[in-house]
Amino acid sequence: MPRPKTRDELLVLSNKNYNRLLGLINSFPEEKLNQKFPSGYLNRNIRDVLAHLHHWHLMMLDWYKVGMAGNKPDMPAKGYTWKTTPDLNKEIQKIYSQIEVSEAKKMLQKSFNELQKVINNHTEEELFEKRRFKWTGTTSLASYLISATSSHYDWAYKLIKKCMTIVHETT
Repeated sequence: MPRPKTRDELLVLSNKNYNRLLGLINSFPEEKLNQKFPSGYLNRNIRDVLAHLHHWHLMMLDWYKVGMAGNKPDMPAKGYTWKTTPDLNKEIQKIYSQIEVSEAKKMLQKSFNELQKVINNHTEEELFEKRRFKWTGTTSLASYLISATSSHYDWAYKLIKKCMTIVHETT
């Protein structure tokens, strides 16, 4: 599906890609869910990927809350710039390194639901009009939401599929 241009398309694609990702994860037997990815990947396993998505959901929700209150959010996070995103992602991985896959799934589901509410609470114009909100700069609210949802789920799906295929081939 091409990049969403309407609220309905955004909802459909974010749900479709999210469910496709969960379907892939649920297709693995329990003992494979903690399988380490090949070396060279920041995210070391499925839990890391789910926690990464969850944390980026939380950051998006924070940007939204701060921005909609008329303030400038720390983007991507306090103490980081877009150029230092790899360092931020390493910190995210450390934060969640001791939780179970099942907990990461629950946290992701909760933050996913919160983002779906944000999408549903806005008109198409509010979502897709560029420069509508000062905090989104020259882009639209939808651009941020697409990045935090459907595009990110697609990235996660491809990463997990690739890594689990490599692991399977070498075992």
